[in-house]
Amino acid sequence: MSELLEIANLSVCFNQGPKAVDSISLSLKKGETLALVGESGSGKSVTALSVLRLLDERHASYPSGEIRYRGENLLSAPEKRLRQVRGREISMIFQEPMTSLNPLHTVEKQISETLELHKGMRGVQARERCLELLSLVGIVNPESRLGAYPHQLSGGQKQRVMIAMALANEPDLLIADEPTTALDVTVQKQVLELLQNLQQKLGMAILLITHDLTIVQRYASRVAVMEHGKLVEQAETTTLFASPNHPYTRKLLSAEPPAAPLSLAKSGMPLLNIRNLDVRFPTRKGLFGKVKEYFHAVKEVSFTLHRGQTLGIVGESGSGKTTIGHALLKLTASTGEIQLDEEELSGLDQRAFRPWRRRVQIVFQDPFGSLSPRMSIAEIVREGLEIHDAENRDTHDAKVIRALVDVGLDPEARHRYPHEFSGGQRQRIAIARALVLQPDVIILDEPTSALDRTVQKQVIELLRDIQARYGLSYIFISHDLAVVRALSHQLLVLRQGKIVEYGDASDIFRAPSKEYTQELLQAAFFYQSKDANITTTI
Repeated sequence: MSELLEIANLSVCFNQGPKAVDSISLSLKKGETLALVGESGSGKSVTALSVLRLLDERHASYPSGEIRYRGENLLSAPEKRLRQVRGREISMIFQEPMTSLNPLHTVEKQISETLELHKGMRGVQARERCLELLSLVGIVNPESRLGAYPHQLSGGQKQRVMIAMALANEPDLLIADEPTTALDVTVQKQVLELLQNLQQKLGMAILLITHDLTIVQRYASRVAVMEHGKLVEQAETTTLFASPNHPYTRKLLSAEPPAAPLSLAKSGMPLLNIRNLDVRFPTRKGLFGKVKEYFHAVKEVSFTLHRGQTLGIVGESGSGKTTIGHALLKLTASTGEIQLDEEELSGLDQRAFRPWRRRVQIVFQDPFGSLSPRMSIAEIVREGLEIHDAENRDTHDAKVIRALVDVGLDPEARHRYPHEFSGGQRQRIAIARALVLQPDVIILDEPTSALDRTVQKQVIELLRDIQARYGLSYIFISHDLAVVRALSHQLLVLRQGKIVEYGDASDIFRAPSKEYTQELLQAAFFYQSKDANITTTI
């Protein structure tokens, strides 16, 4: 079979600096899926963007190499030819759909644009094709979504719209850059099976970029491994997973989270006691501002958390996971009982609740978005102390240094700014900010979702170490069930705001009693042991 895409001896530099991609060679046949894996900064996305010449060529240069599509070198092709190839013969699903979709344009306008540019479709014909594409990617009731804007869609729906745009002209090659990073396990499975089905139907090739090796093992034909811009290993998927040759590949494959949390003694009385927590958001108001309709986000949720224990909360997007965390911190209005150390907090106003915030802290999902770019690391970590420990300012520097040491960061780095750190380092800074106040409970909202497996493992080990050292309690919100299993002593499964299953995490992972929980585990763990009730990672 002839090669559809050939990358030969490709090198990429930025601003005449060191090579971000260093002399790599890859090939891809029609109908084949090639997975490109490696840690952040290894050059995966730079390689993918180079195929369509999407890098800013005022800063990017190509010292060597060729990118041949059907024998034509795209690196030397004129811009007019590239516009014909982009979106028609080669399409791309970008990593973050929220930033890739135009917030000012509707779903219909954004899909229709590529149809008009490449096929001249307009009006009714374009609308019918949009509906066909949205149905193809599994959007329920697509007619109601044509006029929607990106902010009105869930993460999974935005990703499906991106896929619909990429597939609109039935390309020969689809470049999928982390297409499932922020998706729940069930949606991940749906999206990947959709791509697999469309690949068989259209005969297209897929270049899949991901840090999730479970997905690679399940869906890729071949795997190419990159480290520091270089291609270190390339093989058939089954061969590479069975007998990896390069030390870096072995490191990636061994970076799976532990199969169980640390064994910690449970104290007698619960530290946190939640009863009938209920959250509603107004969706429609009357003429004089009276609320007429609500969205019921969390429905009578109850659980307990003991000192030194971790409660994992899992469920699909929109199930109410993050809303529960915000309600516990009074960032979202709620009803029900919230008791910390047997003290009732639910009736307190914001002023009265303020001293309690020191004891319950949160680490948000996106550390870059939650860290102020205008503040140094020292200022970010110290901020909570200035609010809750203002009378002891002379001790603040020592506490900041201690918090940074606890999370494995060089204290000398405290004078730098967030943009100077990697994703894993920024997550450590966010944990240090929560830890510096020595809280009783830390709410961790998807703290590892966008991190590479090796960095995920480092963060998990860090959280386990801190918990053992200080007896912290965690509420761990995540869609990554392998990470949840590594940390959680108790597990709470949510669906549409209601508890589906709640109890000992090891029991639920071993033998889930509810069908929905079984579906989540089956979507998360593709490979099972001989005992059908015991799910295992690769």
